[in-house]
Amino acid sequence: MNRLEPALLGLFFACWLAVLLQGLGLIPLAGTLVLQPQSLYMVAVATGWMAGNLYVRRRAQVPRELRLRFLLTYLLGPSGLYFLLWAMAPPPFQRAAPLVPIYAFGSSCVLFLVPVFLRHWPPTKD
Repeated sequence: MNRLEPALLGLFFACWLAVLLQGLGLIPLAGTLVLQPQSLYMVAVATGWMAGNLYVRRRAQVPRELRLRFLLTYLLGPSGLYFLLWAMAPPPFQRAAPLVPIYAFGSSCVLFLVPVFLRHWPPTKD
């Protein structure tokens, strides 16, 4: 494991911790960032694509028994960022579209899986 994975894990953990603390009412995040759903989707798409490419690149360097952990880190970790950004959106936006972070996570997963499935494309002729 190089320096990238611990830094990413720390960032993802901090995002999820902030979302949890905001959900418990310990820190006020709502309204601290003016964010439209389209902006969140753009962040999700770019992050999903980048995470998928990083995972494919790093997968070859990781022992077989750690590959599932790396897959979960790169696939599920960035979703903390989407939920944090949506928790920082103004409350009227949150009430009007409560499923936006779930849709952002879905679009991120789709674009994450594109490079994962296409890593052996084109197929080699045997």
